[in-house]
Amino acid sequence: MTESSRIFAISDLHLPGGEDKSMDLFGSHWEGHFLKISHDWKKRVRSHDVVLIPGDISWAMRLEDAVNDLQAIAALPGSKIIIKGNHDFWWSSISRVRACLPEGIFALQNDAVLVNDTVFCGTRGWNAPGSSEYGPEAEKIYQRELIRLELSLSSAQKLRDGRRLVALCHFPPVSSKGEDSAVTALLEDHQVDDVVYGHLHGMSCSSAFTGVKNGVRYWFTSCDCTDFSLVQLPDQ
Repeated sequence: MTESSRIFAISDLHLPGGEDKSMDLFGSHWEGHFLKISHDWKKRVRSHDVVLIPGDISWAMRLEDAVNDLQAIAALPGSKIIIKGNHDFWWSSISRVRACLPEGIFALQNDAVLVNDTVFCGTRGWNAPGSSEYGPEAEKIYQRELIRLELSLSSAQKLRDGRRLVALCHFPPVSSKGEDSAVTALLEDHQVDDVVYGHLHGMSCSSAFTGVKNGVRYWFTSCDCTDFSLVQLPDQ
């Protein structure tokens, strides 16, 4: 009997992007962080499992400088699904990104993918209304990301056919108190089962929301907040 596929997630890998950029300046716990992640990954993930990486993958500014980081991820077990984070400046044209992706990595942008009988979709998101970073320019980006999320969710519904639906967001889709937002409304309207996200670090780790809101399960997965270990989503 074949073992069923499991789903893991880990965000904000912040790999060096060809510039040997160290994360140690953000704290000694970041020293050798990708070695820690890789050790946990190899120990737990099997070839038929799926690992979700919701953004901030590489510090690279150009796609060609991100290739080594993508190859390092590809060398780890399992299928990988990625979305763009706010620091992924190397990610411009989705066609160029997909053309450079090693086998086994799927990039989402305004669409969805079916892997191992689960549908995955998502988008980066942005600073939400009510946050200190929200202003006229942020509002434009936030509204644009809502459109992209709607496109991705609509694409997912065409593949769903009763299957589990998991969404990836980079920015928090829900406040620390689990309050309603335009993002949570979309996720609920499309009856998403699970949402994984990251972006927050340091002192913000303790205030990130993980839990169930109106039937949707939210998982916070920034790597420094998970002790550089993957988060395993429960079997549905």
